[in-house]
Amino acid sequence: MARFGVGQSAPRKEDDVLLRGLGRFQDDVSLDGEVHACFVRSPLAHADMTAIGTAAAASADGVLAVYTGADVAAAGLGTLPCIADAFVPLTRPDGSPACYPPNPMLPEDRVRHVGEAVVMIVAETLDAAQDAAELVSVDYEPLPAVVDAAHAREADAPQIWAEAPGNLSCVWAQGDADATEAAFETAAHTVEIELINNRVVVSTIEPRGALGLYDPASERYTLHINSQHVHGARAIIAGILGIEEDRLRILSHDLGGGFGMKYFSYPEQALVAWAARELGRPVRWLCGRTEGFQSDTQARDHITRASLALDADGQFLGLRVRTLANLGAYVSNLGPISPTLLYTRMLANAYRTPAIHAEVEGVLTNTVFTDAYRGAGIPESNYVVERLVDKAAARLGLAPDEIRRRNLIPAAEMPYQVPLDVTYDSGDYARNLDDSLALAGWSGFAERRAEAAARGKLRGIGMAAYVESTIGDPAEHVAIRFRDDGGGSLSAGTGASGQGHETTYAQLLGESLGIPFEAITLVEGDSDDLPGGGGSGGSRSTYMVALAIEDGAAKVIDKGTRIAANILEVAPADIRFADGDFSIVGTDRTIDIMTLAIQAKDHANLPEGVEPGLDANGQTETFEGTFPNGCHICEVEVDPETGAVELVNYAAANDFGRIVNPVLVDGQVHGGVAQGLGQAVYENCVYDEQSGQLLSGSFMDYCLPRADDMPPFALAANGVPTSQNPLGIKGCGEAGAIPAPAAVVNAVLDALKERGVTDIDMPLTPERVWRALERI
Repeated sequence: MARFGVGQSAPRKEDDVLLRGLGRFQDDVSLDGEVHACFVRSPLAHADMTAIGTAAAASADGVLAVYTGADVAAAGLGTLPCIADAFVPLTRPDGSPACYPPNPMLPEDRVRHVGEAVVMIVAETLDAAQDAAELVSVDYEPLPAVVDAAHAREADAPQIWAEAPGNLSCVWAQGDADATEAAFETAAHTVEIELINNRVVVSTIEPRGALGLYDPASERYTLHINSQHVHGARAIIAGILGIEEDRLRILSHDLGGGFGMKYFSYPEQALVAWAARELGRPVRWLCGRTEGFQSDTQARDHITRASLALDADGQFLGLRVRTLANLGAYVSNLGPISPTLLYTRMLANAYRTPAIHAEVEGVLTNTVFTDAYRGAGIPESNYVVERLVDKAAARLGLAPDEIRRRNLIPAAEMPYQVPLDVTYDSGDYARNLDDSLALAGWSGFAERRAEAAARGKLRGIGMAAYVESTIGDPAEHVAIRFRDDGGGSLSAGTGASGQGHETTYAQLLGESLGIPFEAITLVEGDSDDLPGGGGSGGSRSTYMVALAIEDGAAKVIDKGTRIAANILEVAPADIRFADGDFSIVGTDRTIDIMTLAIQAKDHANLPEGVEPGLDANGQTETFEGTFPNGCHICEVEVDPETGAVELVNYAAANDFGRIVNPVLVDGQVHGGVAQGLGQAVYENCVYDEQSGQLLSGSFMDYCLPRADDMPPFALAANGVPTSQNPLGIKGCGEAGAIPAPAAVVNAVLDALKERGVTDIDMPLTPERVWRALERI
């Protein structure tokens, strides 16, 4: 095996630069002559704007421009689109198309959520822009607001959009309703649960930003943004600006976290580019933390009623799910996809449930729009199923592991088609269960519970099985290039935000072509560099880039074979390529790929009709996702006097197929689990039900988990190679976030059951747990 080949825990190539403070994040990018933008944002959740006074701001020192919705409309800028129809055309109950209201760059007459930008100010300095913002006056006529999806569907609820009666944007149904109803009619047991999947703020360590430049000579825009998907951003922002895509270059540098929120496009990005053209100066904007709470896409926010039907032996017969999904005041780029298709198609989870039917309503409210966040609908569906499974186990007097064992899809039945148009290709779910039970010390839990009780604590243990579907843009592009200094570079259409792409891609390219690991550099985040790219989202990056590398490497080898044959004076059929060397069969005469790459630039070494160089482009297109899976177990202690929850231990067995870099995979699982535990125990985005004000609008009121809140992690890999791609690789980036919420809530309910507590909603704050114990 090559040094740092596929399957080895190669050290991260990224870390040296980042740990020495030499990374280039959005705020590190600057251009000569740049000016600064800031935004005046609505303090009200729902109001008509009757007048906007900008004269004082426009005349303030250093101010270059003040823009309102009227200016944007006069310039002919478009609105921020929802592109969900490209993936799944949703409808309303009468069959008409879903209502995706126009999301303006700046509204002209009405605001619909706290923090909606209403005025843009550009000045020589940020201080001058912010001072001028204080001089803007906006006359508002407040309107009633609604922030809760259930209340928004009530007959007397405030209407946010006239074109969306009942605040209903879309409906979605999947599965067999008749078969599901029949299953419930014949069931020996049924259980029902009502759940709230709490809204979360994404809270990346680096805020969003944009820096726009316009070149009148070429009539091209350049826009620096911190984006997970530069080609997707180019398409949307070019559409807003009303230009062809080739007139816009998107550049993205190091990303301080993304988690889906930076996959999407936002009004500020297009406005900065437009203002740069209007003013003839580069325009810079960096989102403040409070602004981010009010304008970044948020996530989750479901209200669900679900039922499970079982036979007398505890075998699942049917699953019925009804969900209200809060989309916000506008509908984000892919906002309706996560709570509809991505949510319902994975409701079978790891189980043989023969009949499933789900209905979802996408509801508009006076809140920030929601969109995909680590897991994108699958954490929400997993939470529903795994909470129901534990409730069924309690009803039937079965242990949580036993009821799961009776219903898990056997490895021998793979590939397995679930009743939701999805076929799982591989996995050994029973082994995941066994491995996680062993890691967690499940059989010794009774002793640990007794010891905790002696200290006055309530100890609980909970589990959650999961199956993920990794999906995203079906196409990916790479470029393999050989540098003059003897190294190689790989350009990819993805966008790393901490995953370790530079490391894993170097391992993949090294295995394909034998290029030394340390000689490979990675280029991402330049929409001019490649004809296209799918970005990073949906746990797709590694296997999609791997497939594109294989395509490009085959071209390099084919061309290299012809050039090596010419240099070594033999026929191409006599050349074999292996481990980075082109060799004459049956001899010890070879030429390594890096030497050949240099010689291939010399016309004298080339056979007739062959262009200089070994560089090659690679691409792939596949609509086949992968299905990572596993079983996670969480152990907790609860202080009954205060309600405080301590996360004691966390064990997980995961199947990611063929693993490229084990230590990076473990890191992805750790991060995903931390975010799942954060939602379950700490995080909660709260709006005032009357005013629509964001009550958790800063880290003073929105709690993120810290390192010392996390439990020890014990992980096991149970890799079953996927047949969905020839490399056997399954995605891993989102997996940890999927089962973690259900595992910890099931654990806490296990701890509280002796006190009669059977249900509780996230987050499991001390107050909420204490109130459950005290029946308040």
